[in-house]
Amino acid sequence: MMSKKFPTTNKKLKDWIIKMAEMCQPEDIVWIDGTDAQRERLEKECVASNELIELNQEKLPGCFLHRTAVDDVARTEHLTFICSRRKQDAGPTNNWMSPRDGYNKARAIFKGSMKGRTMYVIPFSMGPVGSTFSKIGVELTDSRYVVLNMLIMTRCGEAVLRQLELQDAESGIGFTKCLHSKAKLNINERLILHFPEDNTIWSVGSGYGGNVLLGKKCLSLRIASFLGKREHWLAEHMLIMGIEEPNGHIEYIAAAFPSACGKTNLAMLIPPEGLKVKGYRIWTVGDDIAWMRIDSDGALWAINPETGFFGVAPGTNSKSNPMMVETISKNTIYTNVLLKTDNTVWWEGSDGEVPQEGIDWKGRQWKFGMRDENGKPILGAHANSRFTAPIKNCPSASFRIDQHHGVPISAIIFGGRRAHLSPLVFEGFNWQHGVFMGATMGSELTAAQVGKLGQVRRDPMAMIPFCGYNMANYFSHWLSMGKRMAKPPKIFAVNWFRTDDGEFLWPGFGENLRVLEWILDRCNNRVAAVETPIGFVPRPQDIDLTGINLPVQTLEKLLKVNKEEWFEELKDVNRFFKQFKRDLPRELWQEYKDLEGRLKNYE
Repeated sequence: MMSKKFPTTNKKLKDWIIKMAEMCQPEDIVWIDGTDAQRERLEKECVASNELIELNQEKLPGCFLHRTAVDDVARTEHLTFICSRRKQDAGPTNNWMSPRDGYNKARAIFKGSMKGRTMYVIPFSMGPVGSTFSKIGVELTDSRYVVLNMLIMTRCGEAVLRQLELQDAESGIGFTKCLHSKAKLNINERLILHFPEDNTIWSVGSGYGGNVLLGKKCLSLRIASFLGKREHWLAEHMLIMGIEEPNGHIEYIAAAFPSACGKTNLAMLIPPEGLKVKGYRIWTVGDDIAWMRIDSDGALWAINPETGFFGVAPGTNSKSNPMMVETISKNTIYTNVLLKTDNTVWWEGSDGEVPQEGIDWKGRQWKFGMRDENGKPILGAHANSRFTAPIKNCPSASFRIDQHHGVPISAIIFGGRRAHLSPLVFEGFNWQHGVFMGATMGSELTAAQVGKLGQVRRDPMAMIPFCGYNMANYFSHWLSMGKRMAKPPKIFAVNWFRTDDGEFLWPGFGENLRVLEWILDRCNNRVAAVETPIGFVPRPQDIDLTGINLPVQTLEKLLKVNKEEWFEELKDVNRFFKQFKRDLPRELWQEYKDLEGRLKNYE
């Protein structure tokens, strides 16, 4: 096996593969070339081994179902570590392990983990191959499920390998070394380790996408955020969308939201009936990750480094996200959803009638209305069941997805789920104040999340689980990026979830375009705004309510700034900031004090 001729001239790559193979001891090594023929062969092998179930090819062409182990259904954050040489460099919001301990502990699990299995070599590019934005990784894995998902989510194969060889010959730029093995799928022998200083990721003992598709959160955010700080760019947990006006002019927005706040739905928004007369068109560049660089024009430009969606199935339907429903109707891998009797799939909150029976996500017979020993309904699909689908399937997919140059960002939006505190939308006073807005982002927990219902969880820039280094230094990096830009985007905060007597005040979904319209008007100095202690808030007359039954009094409630509630918010922000000790940038403490002073003088 070790004497096999490798299809690359890159000595570093060959040496690394040989070293990893000696540790994992696979029976064979197969290189992924990115061709349809190889992908189809792998799909057939997966069906034959029951790793995949082929779905009804008339109703869901090119679609398959996969089931994970029952204790391997989500990202295991408590087993996810940043392995930097100094603990301080990981910061208080990350789990830390020394590189020596990380390698030693994982090596013991990896040793012989691929015996009797094939090691697949996946050369992949995050971003268009050859773009200055892009980064190359190589993932070694013993999972065909991982290979098939990576073929959807990234640019894989021969072209990437040739680009890596070109980079190595011209500049010596390396690649991210990504090693994964299912091993025994034992949660007690599971680790997801990031070695930012070594540009290396090791994941062992899991088969769940978020832990094993190493181009996704592992490289695109944890490792990339570290690289971005060093190389003066941003790797962010953000959607990118374009809003086209009837004259063909398109402006692009990047937006960060914690989970359960509608990020994917916003990225694929359909203009509401009341605004259709204006002729807007929405372009989806990405729903999850944005890599942003300062271009020669002094503005911020962005790409989506991925080529697919790895989305949550429950709640996805023709009302919440019709574009996604169409996207996942072909060439999609479903994970942990219900298998219906007609060999199609279903999940809680999907379209159509609820099936009376089927095979649930655990592979058991399921009937509608079944309850467990505690009287709780037994779900057909897991609450974190997923689909992996190509972005090219999306009807609103932007024609600029493959453009090496990316798209210019006019506005950055931070959002969260707050029942009372935050107005529908407000604008930061400047870049530094906008960074403070992002650094203090919080969202109230829902019934679907772990923790006390309604409790505020701080999630700066929606990056708490994904920042690959000390978050205080991450804030400093954001501040420095602003100083480097001649034309920084304006920064806004939105809150679609304000309530009164438990009822949402804002209808959300497509109606959110009305708020985005105001945001772009502010970016282009087309409307005035009301100055408040927290930022600029719209005048009620500047939100277009055409075709929507929303009383002006309700809009006024949505835009209200409550002084006492914001004082309480500051107490919680103070506690959050203090964990960073002396590392927290003084500019953020200054913004904190300035906000406190403005609130004291606010009537």
